[in-house]
Amino acid sequence: MDYSKIPSPAFVLDEKLLRKNLELINRVQKEADIEIILAFKGFAMWGAFPLVRKYLKGATASSLFEARLCFDEMKTRAHVYCPVYFENEFEELMSYSSHIVFNSINQFQKFYPEIKKADHHISCGIRVNPEFSDVGTDLYNPVADGSRLGVGSAEFPEELPEGIDGIHFHVLCESDSYSLEKVLENLEIKFGKYLRQLKWVNMGGGHLMTRKGYDHHHLVQLLKNFKQKYNIKVILEPGSAIAWETGVLVSTVKDIVQHKGIKTAILDVSFTAHMPDTLEMPYRPKIVGAAEPNENSIHLYRMGGVSCLAGDFMEVYEFDHELQTGEKVIFLDMIHYTMVKTTMFNGVNHPAIAIWKKNNVLQIVRKFTYEDFKGRLS
Repeated sequence: MDYSKIPSPAFVLDEKLLRKNLELINRVQKEADIEIILAFKGFAMWGAFPLVRKYLKGATASSLFEARLCFDEMKTRAHVYCPVYFENEFEELMSYSSHIVFNSINQFQKFYPEIKKADHHISCGIRVNPEFSDVGTDLYNPVADGSRLGVGSAEFPEELPEGIDGIHFHVLCESDSYSLEKVLENLEIKFGKYLRQLKWVNMGGGHLMTRKGYDHHHLVQLLKNFKQKYNIKVILEPGSAIAWETGVLVSTVKDIVQHKGIKTAILDVSFTAHMPDTLEMPYRPKIVGAAEPNENSIHLYRMGGVSCLAGDFMEVYEFDHELQTGEKVIFLDMIHYTMVKTTMFNGVNHPAIAIWKKNNVLQIVRKFTYEDFKGRLS
């Protein structure tokens, strides 16, 4: 990717890297004889869906708008899960859905009569809480005490409700196959008596199978064994894995300020508006040509966002030279999750969205204007 040819600011997806991830995921899908679908909450860059559709035949949605996006751009009906459904949206939602998973028995009982009237078959499921996860960050832990996500074993009815074809769980976050193995052990203890009555189980996301060092053989064997043991269809819906390490956020140093010995390079992007997960998770993004500081570091700079939020910055990075106004700063791995969470807080314009094509040509997919900002307000 030639950064000199990319306008700033811009999110840029590398088409070759996305294809490489999809090919790996497809190999797992075929070897394990399961279905892997795209999770929009992690990657919803629909300009890339023509490529994604060559490898993945479905997607999961968690709202009416995501379900419609699946229908319009993935060219298929969605696997839908929402914490709660709305009466005024449900009829339209059904038209875009192949599967609907309910967060509670109450919600299922409320809407199942409508599903039976649908003009196409919709398979119903219940989200369950296996009551085990190794996710260490509370914000991303769906099995914490009092969790609103999924039905726990103590709250699940003795008899599987009529009309339920499957169960869904989502308790992992950028995890490996050994974490999934522990979850499945707990699932069998808590919900094992229902598994042979079901047609499918959706194991949700958090399966970071495109990360270096991931044990794909273990994952395939784990899934094959579970599938054969219960004679059940297995579905995975990874979010991060699809677009893991497939693109960048290109930014530019617009000014350099100093206070009490701390230099801050103010960029044309915002952490709170364009990279909110760096603040909320939090995690520290990697920057091309930058390193973590040490006692011998000379060229130290905070990265400052363009919004007026006081906390819109990342603490100091070490560079091998003095930064200059007009110099580009490249944030790595900025395609999964980051893009779907962006806002126009403070009226800060959204970076352009682009694809670096396999023939090394830049395609600008979208630029944003005042009308995009104004259209979200009233």
